[in-house]
Amino acid sequence: MYAFLVAVHVVFVVLWVGGMIFAWSFQRPAAATELEGPQRLRLWVATFRGFFPWVWASVILLLVTGYGVIFGYMGGMGAAPLYVHLMNGLGLLMIALYLHVFFAPYRKLRRAVEAEEWQEGGRQLGRIRRMVGANFSIGIVVIVIAVAGARGLPILQ
Repeated sequence: MYAFLVAVHVVFVVLWVGGMIFAWSFQRPAAATELEGPQRLRLWVATFRGFFPWVWASVILLLVTGYGVIFGYMGGMGAAPLYVHLMNGLGLLMIALYLHVFFAPYRKLRRAVEAEEWQEGGRQLGRIRRMVGANFSIGIVVIVIAVAGARGLPILQ
């Protein structure tokens, strides 16, 4: 069961962080150079509509599998090494950023696109872009901490 929990955890980390990297590093620049404002904003709403259910699944499964490993195999938070505490704290920060994106600028972006208020839509997309950039950067740090900690880097034990 331990290997299953870790495997599911890793798959959903890759899905969430990889999806953010793809959107921020590849789709965003391509959309900015190839599409006019209204088409670009519509593309982003459609992209988020498809991606965000996977992020919700990631949030739920990362919490379930992460705490499943901590409490089922590590003896709880008190016995968990430093790298697990760092991953937990940064993961909770990532979830908080996502919740903010989903419930604030994404909803405003959707409403602006539906109302064809392109300037407001662009403003909300810019807010999302900055938060996604921060979130995928934190995600990369978490991945580095996870690998280094699991490989026994003394400072993270």
